[in-house]
Amino acid sequence: MSGSCDLDTRQALSSALGVVAGMPGAVVHLDLSTVLFCDAASVAALVRASAALSGQGRRLLLHDPPYSLRMVVEMFPEECAALEVAA
Repeated sequence: MSGSCDLDTRQALSSALGVVAGMPGAVVHLDLSTVLFCDAASVAALVRASAALSGQGRRLLLHDPPYSLRMVVEMFPEECAALEVAA
């Protein structure tokens, strides 16, 4: 993913996460290194995708999330508990 995840790109994010959910493997890696911004609704979409994969016994691993995503996770730790960020 790249650019911003906000109201203008919400449909594209949903489509991309649908593709990600269909990828094979126990761990699905999502590179966010070129994402500049994620609004709270986009973070919620990532949480839902991660929870859905978890329900299948799989993991969504986020790589290099933007500062905005990390801030939402810090503000809402319980709601974002399903998110896993690579070290």
